[in-house]
Amino acid sequence: MGNESKNLWISIFAGAFAAFMIYSYAQEQRKAIKEQLGARKVVVVAKEDIPEMTTIYDSMLETKSVPVDFVPDGFYSNMQDIVGNVSAVPFKKGQPVLKNHLYSPGADTGIALQVAPSKRGIAIPVDEVRGVAKLIRPGDRIDIFVALDIGKGANMRRESFLLMQNVVVLATGVSVQNNIPRLIEYDSTGKNAIQTSLTGDTKYGTITIEAEIKEAQDLVYILSTSPGNIYMTLRNPTDGTLKARLPSSTADSILARATEGNAAAAPVVPQQPSPFSSGGILPGGNRPSGSGGGR
Repeated sequence: MGNESKNLWISIFAGAFAAFMIYSYAQEQRKAIKEQLGARKVVVVAKEDIPEMTTIYDSMLETKSVPVDFVPDGFYSNMQDIVGNVSAVPFKKGQPVLKNHLYSPGADTGIALQVAPSKRGIAIPVDEVRGVAKLIRPGDRIDIFVALDIGKGANMRRESFLLMQNVVVLATGVSVQNNIPRLIEYDSTGKNAIQTSLTGDTKYGTITIEAEIKEAQDLVYILSTSPGNIYMTLRNPTDGTLKARLPSSTADSILARATEGNAAAAPVVPQQPSPFSSGGILPGGNRPSGSGGGR
């Protein structure tokens, strides 16, 4: 019994000593890691996946405490320094937002990059009547019709015709295609960002379209002479068909089509002989008085 008790106490002591050594080692390692990592800093990271060329606002961001040795160059510690900028690269959730991965609002983030090479962007004034009740949105496709006065003096007439088909709308007012419809402005202090949603905005007075150079030249002429005579029609986004050149519409052509339509729609009624015409017979087989049949 004596040896067994002795061996038991030796085993307990050895286990306790081993646990103490493990604990001491863990504490030393923890202290070493803490000394190695040093202090921590606050870093702004993406709270969600942020696509490329996206205007960044505060609900997309959050802050995390990161060891100094793991803080990347060009980091932000204040979210307000980022709000209003545009992502130059896509960000994954939890990824730090860095200065060299952002664009400031300007030429690189504006509408110029949306214009196809060899084409031009040109703005056209719109209102509720000419601009489909201002239901046009960036990315829509439209057809453009024009009404112009042709001829001089007594020979002057107004004609309307299809000028452009399947035209890409790059922007409506300041809402740009392929960009989040949001306007970010700063208050008088220049520090606090004010976000205004442009979704469903109908306050715009112009739309910017993409046009060939010759088409833009034609539009410049029309805008300089008859800016109120340009009308838009909205296309289905899947409709890419182009119509052959249509004959222009005039008052005479519209009246002619209306007359033809009325003539085709009117029912043909057989003409009945008048009961008062010569030889006419009244119901019952009697002749009308005064027809020469009296005695």
